[in-house]
Amino acid sequence: MTTFDKREEGFEKRFALDEELRFKANARRNKLLGLWAAEKLGKSGADANAYAKEVVIADLEEVGDEDVFRKIRGDFDAKGVKDSDHQIRRTMDELMAKAVMEIKAGK
Repeated sequence: MTTFDKREEGFEKRFALDEELRFKANARRNKLLGLWAAEKLGKSGADANAYAKEVVIADLEEVGDEDVFRKIRGDFDAKGVKDSDHQIRRTMDELMAKAVMEIKAGK
């Protein structure tokens, strides 16, 4: 195996690890976001966990975060929760940072 082949293999492994981290962090962020939104919607316990699962599943509709945002925004509008679009997106960003830190810490 040449040096070039070894470097290429290293880059491929790193890419795979980065993608795995991104996938896990996104799923964890969505669960945390679902629990946050569930609290705002007046849900607790098993209902909150079920709602968090709905948010995770909503992310499978399309690439990116818009499907998750639309789910939360629609549910907030339906229940009269007054959080702004900016607040929802800011919370999404904050929870993504938290999710990445938790995964890197092995939690």
